[in-house]
Amino acid sequence: MISEEILAQEFMRVVIHYYPKVGELLDDCYVKVISSYWGRPPKRLRYVGIYCSEKMMPYVQTHKEVLREIAENMGLVQVVFLNATRLLRDPMSKLKHIYPRLWLDLHWVTT
Repeated sequence: MISEEILAQEFMRVVIHYYPKVGELLDDCYVKVISSYWGRPPKRLRYVGIYCSEKMMPYVQTHKEVLREIAENMGLVQVVFLNATRLLRDPMSKLKHIYPRLWLDLHWVTT
């Protein structure tokens, strides 16, 4: 099986190669392939999570069709856009304790 990290790198490579302007936008975002399980028996679904700052979100979402097309061609289910600024400001979030590396990466994205 191909790991999520390798899939995320390959997704970014394809975006930068075929859509360089979109790749420049994604340079300011954190791209991660996320696995989840759904159904009976559980089926693994992989999708792309793009964490962006509040300022970058509208610019990245204008290219959502292109990003979804690339993800589908790679065998991924969907592309999800997540507001990193809101995740970091949420007082009930346990992200810092559960995924400290992601929490630090999101701080880098929002600054």
